[in-house]
Amino acid sequence: MKEKFLSLFALMSLGLSPLALADNKLCPIMIEDETDEEEVVEFEGKKVLFCCGTCVKLWNQSPKYYIKVMGELLPQFKGMEKELGLDDIKVLPQKFCPVYPDRIVTPESPSVDVQGEKVYLFSKAAVRRWSRKPEDSLKKALAAGLLPQIEGNAKVPGKTNEVSK
Repeated sequence: MKEKFLSLFALMSLGLSPLALADNKLCPIMIEDETDEEEVVEFEGKKVLFCCGTCVKLWNQSPKYYIKVMGELLPQFKGMEKELGLDDIKVLPQKFCPVYPDRIVTPESPSVDVQGEKVYLFSKAAVRRWSRKPEDSLKKALAAGLLPQIEGNAKVPGKTNEVSK
């Protein structure tokens, strides 16, 4: 206990917050946004930083899903895949929202039906934006490679999840 206190004291004397021990610099949900050290969650003994309170709420709904999908942004969980049971987490082929393409979607995300397939969107606002011009939205998303569940989707590396069949 005394050693832990001294370590925290040493960090603080260097001007570092204990939250500086979190390894992610970018938000694992809004992946182009830098993190804010006030938006933090501890999961399985590891600190995870986020860009905003919305992402914290989303994380709390599906933390293991985000770890499995965005592992490269969460190095603090490397080597814990088996311990976390990530093999049991089924991921969607779709990784990103077609309206806000820097945001991760999950099976709990709002969705719309397109050509008999579910298209997942980041938020209700994204659903509204999609619904204004669905044909244009679909064309743009397919060209960007964001909708692997829809025929005609461009093959863009990193834009979809690897899903075993």
